[in-house]
Parts: sequence; C-alpha cells; structure tokens
Amino acid sequence: MNIENIRDYCLKKKYVTESFPFDETTLVFKVHNKMFALIDIEDKQFINLKCDPDRAIQLREEFSEITPGYHMNKKLWNSVSITDSLKDQFIMELIDDSYDLIFAGLPKKIREQD
Repeated sequence: MNIENIRDYCLKKKYVTESFPFDETTLVFKVHNKMFALIDIEDKQFINLKCDPDRAIQLREEFSEITPGYHMNKKLWNSVSITDSLKDQFIMELIDDSYDLIFAGLPKKIREQD
C-alpha cells in the first residue's frame, strides 16, 4: 500500500484532519485532535496505528510485519510495514480499528454530530 492511498483512505473518515505537528516529515492523522495514525512521508516504510493492547500482542505474534510502535507507547501502538507482504485490505482494516478506538473514546455529543 502506498502513502497516497493511505492518506486518501484516512481523510475519507469522519472528522479526520492531517497535520505535521512534530516535524516536516511525520504526517499525523487525527480525529477530533486525537491521533490514530502516523506515517513518515520520507521513509514510507511503515504506519503507526493505535491498537487494543491484547490485539496488539496477538498481531505482533502472528505477523512479522507488525512490531511495537516506533517512538510510541509500545503497549498501545503498532508499527505496520506497508512495503512487505501485508494485503492492502488488511492494512485498511488496521487503520479502521485504530480510528474506531479513538472515535469510540470521544464524547457522545461529538460522536453523534453530523
């Protein structure tokens, strides 16, 4: 999966914004100012995604392409290789899971807005 497809996919989600809050190469996707995905636009090797702690461990054990989140809380974030053998659909499902985790934690008033 390439970075352009990831960007397009993330930006189609409700309330998502993109920015470079850390430096000029780390593209961050947020839902209501809460991060759910990060990708280095120069490196283009992996995307960091938030994950349920138990599922994060399971995914790391099952897929060598998924490792503890680089420069992130290793319990809650995974780094997912986008250059290896993982199918695009699976990467999109992991993006969905990350987004859904953040979205579910938003106040009900925000979640129910149109």
